Amino acid sequence: MAPLRDDVRFLGSLLGETIREHAGDRVFDLVETARRTAFAVRRSEADRDEVSALFKDISAADAIPVIRAFSLFALLANVAEDLHQERRRRMHRAAGETPPDGDLEVTWTRLAELLEGDGDERLAAVRATARVSPVLTAHPTETRRRMVFEATRRVHVLMGRRDVLRSGEQDPVTESELAELELELRRLVLALWQTALIRNERPHIEDEVMAGLQYYEATLLEVIPPLNAQIDERLGCGGRAMVRPGSWIGGDRDGNPYVTGDVVRFATDRAAELLHGHYAEQLRLLERELSMSARIVQVDSGIAQLADSLTDTEVEGSPAREDVPFRQAVRVVRRRLAARARATGSSLPRSVLLSAGRLIGLDDDPPYADPEEMAADLETIDAGLSAVGSDLLRAPRLRDLRWALNSFGFHLQSLDMRQNSESHEELLTEVFAIAGVTGDYAALDEDARVELLLGELSHDRPLLGARAELSEFAAKEMGVLKAAAEAVSGLGPDVVQHYIVSMCGSVSDLLEPAVLLKEVGLFSGSPDEPRSTVRLIPLLETIDDLAGGARMLDAALVLPQFRALVRSQGDVLEIMLGYSDSNKDGGYLAANWSLYEAELALVDTAARAGVHLRFFHGRGGAVGRGGGNSYDAILAQPPGAVQGALRITEQGEIISAKYSEPVRARRNLEALVAATLEVSLLDVEGLGDDAEQAYAVMAALARLGREAYAELVHEDPGFIEYFTTSTPLSEIGELNIGSRPTSRKQTSTVDDLRAIPWVLSWSQSRVMLPGWFGVGTALRRWVEDGGGETVGGATDGHANAGDGHSAAGGADSEERLATLRRLYRHWPFLRTTLSNMAQVMAKADMGLAARYAELVPDAEVGRRIHGVISDEFDLTREMLLAVTGQETMLDDNPALARSVRNRFPYLEPLNVLQVELLRRYRAGDRDPDIRTGIQLTMNGLATALRNSG
Repeated sequence: MAPLRDDVRFLGSLLGETIREHAGDRVFDLVETARRTAFAVRRSEADRDEVSALFKDISAADAIPVIRAFSLFALLANVAEDLHQERRRRMHRAAGETPPDGDLEVTWTRLAELLEGDGDERLAAVRATARVSPVLTAHPTETRRRMVFEATRRVHVLMGRRDVLRSGEQDPVTESELAELELELRRLVLALWQTALIRNERPHIEDEVMAGLQYYEATLLEVIPPLNAQIDERLGCGGRAMVRPGSWIGGDRDGNPYVTGDVVRFATDRAAELLHGHYAEQLRLLERELSMSARIVQVDSGIAQLADSLTDTEVEGSPAREDVPFRQAVRVVRRRLAARARATGSSLPRSVLLSAGRLIGLDDDPPYADPEEMAADLETIDAGLSAVGSDLLRAPRLRDLRWALNSFGFHLQSLDMRQNSESHEELLTEVFAIAGVTGDYAALDEDARVELLLGELSHDRPLLGARAELSEFAAKEMGVLKAAAEAVSGLGPDVVQHYIVSMCGSVSDLLEPAVLLKEVGLFSGSPDEPRSTVRLIPLLETIDDLAGGARMLDAALVLPQFRALVRSQGDVLEIMLGYSDSNKDGGYLAANWSLYEAELALVDTAARAGVHLRFFHGRGGAVGRGGGNSYDAILAQPPGAVQGALRITEQGEIISAKYSEPVRARRNLEALVAATLEVSLLDVEGLGDDAEQAYAVMAALARLGREAYAELVHEDPGFIEYFTTSTPLSEIGELNIGSRPTSRKQTSTVDDLRAIPWVLSWSQSRVMLPGWFGVGTALRRWVEDGGGETVGGATDGHANAGDGHSAAGGADSEERLATLRRLYRHWPFLRTTLSNMAQVMAKADMGLAARYAELVPDAEVGRRIHGVISDEFDLTREMLLAVTGQETMLDDNPALARSVRNRFPYLEPLNVLQVELLRRYRAGDRDPDIRTGIQLTMNGLATALRNSG
């Protein structure tokens, strides 16, 4: 703890000195007074009113530097905590302790016996299908601009160096070194202080594309290739890359009117250009390194042929060039890659295409047609090095370059297409009418729709002629699909592999995009052998859709054409699970259990059809949107749900937290891989013969939790007013954090509200309602009387099943509580569910939430509903501790406990100022500084809470 406190104090002192120097003593003194008072409140030595009193009469202009001060402290404290985690891991490793769960070395040890054998069918299946895809999405809940991103990364590096110097582990500590390092840190803190933390206008999708790509530059291009190399070496995947990233940024047009064909082109072109630039630079460095002389080493015919395959004045007549065959071979690869960049019209920086001031190669150099051609040449160079005894020179650069090509191809990342089923229906209704297929597709029933769609998928005849006149909506939709087809043509099929259907509730919903893909050449129609490199992926979002998912899948798989399509795609079928809408629909417990049950049913359906199922988990950063520890979440999946492969969204501030630094990026990717392998190859559910009873208990709890949640969210007539006025919901729509609107439709209902503002609003007011509400009531009711239903099963062998008294078969309250405790200890699903809930509850603060409740115009509604929420919070905490046996909510998460204890008091001034500024803004004060101040508090709180959206 001492090093962490030292880092926090040091960075805090730099910030304080910067504030004093550039904002003046008055601002500095106010910040310090607020800080001391907030800590006194946390120690119960002061009343909350004392913090509020500090800001009651403050002008908006004076509030802004105070807000910025606490926001920047939260940003710097994040750096200190991340460094401390890395420091502790190094200390544990140095002490010879076993690495923590999620470290691949631990996984290899657990799988050692299995990996030594050759006959295990599960291992063979995993080797054939192994795939982990983190998919970056444009759902930011912080406004981290590129300068802030880069400065924060630099602070991280310098603080790590400071740690080394002060510890004396490497270089001797010198006053001059430390002084220069600390001077650079002062410069960075000053730059952050003088940088606007939020944008003046909402970012364009192109900005979001570039923001996503910066993580490849920062870490992913460096980290993923060697990780895939290690996995292949230990697991034996036959040279297949297991970790292959994806993105929604630029392809997800569900509810986002700004996604166009030009945006798709921008996203795919910029990704390819970034990757080509990386390849060009690595090849340039490799050429310099491979200086072996033909006078010393005897090269094989493969190298000789590759080196001589292209000739021009750069090589001919130059003894120095002729003497270095490996350099010549690498130069050939560079020239053909440069030729590809020129042929595709790439706007790569000219510097990466130059050598000695000249463009690499000639205009008539043959460009690489695909990554396989380039891979073959790199294989030749690799084999040539091995042949002359230069194995040490094969790694790391050449090895990583080959694995980069294997992992990223020429496209870098797979860009997912997503649109909702209502839009598909509207588009096809227009297209079918123009083509004379049917006058009103939308009016057809489900059977008629499926019959019509299958008929259209039985041939390749297009529906639209070149001169077809489409509405603005239809032209835009088709433009997006045409741009996707162009990307596939230029960059290969891996650039667009997935088409996700939001709000997918029927077979026709699933088939509709196939007709649209056929129209642009991404689907080949046939009654017997339809083919497409793009997978159709239903997104099951609501609780009802999750419950009906298996029926829909079964109905689709009995259709010969759809089954043939899946067969042509390697018998792999992907289903996306939505965590956000199911939670908003039924609450925390019901959503989590609905997802678990849906996976069990879908796995069974796929197994009966002989299909390999891959789940795509649409998790957000907040617990209410599926957030939490990824390793634990994957291990908590039901049996058969992770068959060696999964895809998972990475959203908002979670992307920065996981992937902005190489060490953290490697650790987080390892955790995804480790959990995927362990849950696929080991029995981690831990229930055995108790599974049926455990499922029955959880089903009862989910029903009770949904009822408690619905009583407030869906049935209480004052809830909508409370939610919309006690939280900064409307103001979030004005915060320039993303290009997407806050709701799918122009409506204020909870159902149509997007999950980001729903969750972010509750986190800003420190209620965190989506991550816990209703759980306490469910646990108490079940413990007291089993929820009033008999769901069967015995508890610890105590009771006779079916006597009608309780879900535990007649067991009393003490025995029912013992059942929950046993399930918590042995069942990863329940343990993870409650642990994640504890984490989000630790960030909640009902005292601060009461301040927000005062914003409700109807004071009686504000007091009443806040009372309901506060009582449920207390009950949930009480029941959580009773089930887990813990003394505090964070006994199992000491890192978060430290964070809550040491720096959450710094959030108090941000919340207090947000409430004060919201009050003025809603009273009609349109001072621009008030709006700016509100936005800054939202940014600061999201930064401090870290997983709030």
